Amino acid sequence: MSAKTTERFYIMIKGGDMKEWRKRILGRLDMTLILFELILSVIFLSLSYLTSNRYLRGVAVGLIISWVTSAIAYLYRKKMVK
Repeated sequence: MSAKTTERFYIMIKGGDMKEWRKRILGRLDMTLILFELILSVIFLSLSYLTSNRYLRGVAVGLIISWVTSAIAYLYRKKMVK
């Protein structure tokens, strides 16, 4: 790490900017994780059909269930906040 980067990081931690940075990341984290689950489920489902592997199909179904559950919770939370 260069001295300039280290100095900026130190100022960010000491100056309190880290809280705002965390809020921005955490504000988008739920949607990011939901999309990541969707993408992974599509990848595993495609691989399972291409290779006829039951294990991959099971992983894909688990990810689909996780994705649907997360999406429902996200929409419910958005509705409750308004």
